[in-house]
Amino acid sequence: MKAIVVHGAKDLRLEECDKPQPQAGQVLVRIEAGGICGSDLHYYNHGSIGEIQLKQPMILGHEVAGRIEEFGKGVQGLEVGQLVAISPSRPCQSCVYCHEGKQNHCLNMRFYGSAMPFPHIQGAFRQWIVADVAQCAVADGLSAGQAAMAEPLSVVLHAAKLAGALTGKRVLVTGCGPIGLLAVLVARAAGAAQVVATDIAELPLRTALQIGADNAHNVADHPEALAGYSADKGHFDVMFECTGIAPVIASAIPALRPRAVLMQLGLGGDMMLPVQAMTAKEIQLRGSFRFHEEFFTAVDMMRRGRLDVAPLITATVPLEQMQYAFDLAGNRKTALKVQLSFA
Repeated sequence: MKAIVVHGAKDLRLEECDKPQPQAGQVLVRIEAGGICGSDLHYYNHGSIGEIQLKQPMILGHEVAGRIEEFGKGVQGLEVGQLVAISPSRPCQSCVYCHEGKQNHCLNMRFYGSAMPFPHIQGAFRQWIVADVAQCAVADGLSAGQAAMAEPLSVVLHAAKLAGALTGKRVLVTGCGPIGLLAVLVARAAGAAQVVATDIAELPLRTALQIGADNAHNVADHPEALAGYSADKGHFDVMFECTGIAPVIASAIPALRPRAVLMQLGLGGDMMLPVQAMTAKEIQLRGSFRFHEEFFTAVDMMRRGRLDVAPLITATVPLEQMQYAFDLAGNRKTALKVQLSFA
């Protein structure tokens, strides 16, 4: 079978590897769709994510969906031909954090396409993959592309859970890449009274308005756009920060109300933050990293029509054109979520 393997910065190869066979409790899935994530782009463009360096060739990808082709022994509750979204989260379920219900902090996590451990954990951009039954969320009624959006949606659902109740809250979303746009969707579905989005490109801002944002500001053209929200010590109760850029956070602090929750999702490296201003306003900075149980919730919400992720998928590119797909995914002016077709 073919797999997309990164060897270093700008060194992406379509390589042949062995087709796997399912063992007991596993299924063989033929991948149909895979979404290119920001972490995939970091490995492709830089050979690293911050201090996490690529030390060996690695199959990329962790946003995938496909159809079951074969069962291992003891598999129940699934059917051959069934569309499933595959969770890349594979905790050990035996370490201290797994026992505390914090599987996303598992000491032995085997998250697809991660260079964090060595040897690296190989990813899911391959034509076939073997997955544990516990990873497979039935996605009947969705397209493969929609099902593959379960992973980034899970990231946002986890952040929203940590942020607390959003009903009646005024929400600011900074950065309208796929994660930021999903934050707009989730905040609106959770009953936010107002959702305001910022970005530096027109395509994501138009999409934010299309999917439910009340206002969308281009802070490249209008750097002072948030100034109108700073009267009387601020306006927003919750902020989903999806850029990982320090000046973006600093410019938003005046627009946050005292004791507002700042959910940090963007990972752009270490940052210098206006801690004194944040302390004086009692801003609650909360980190959010990956997800676990939210994956099945994400698929269920999409299947029931509560969240429509289709407007975020701007291109589906054949596997053989992977180089073009990765370059397109890195162009914020023309693309949001770019997916690969493995069918």
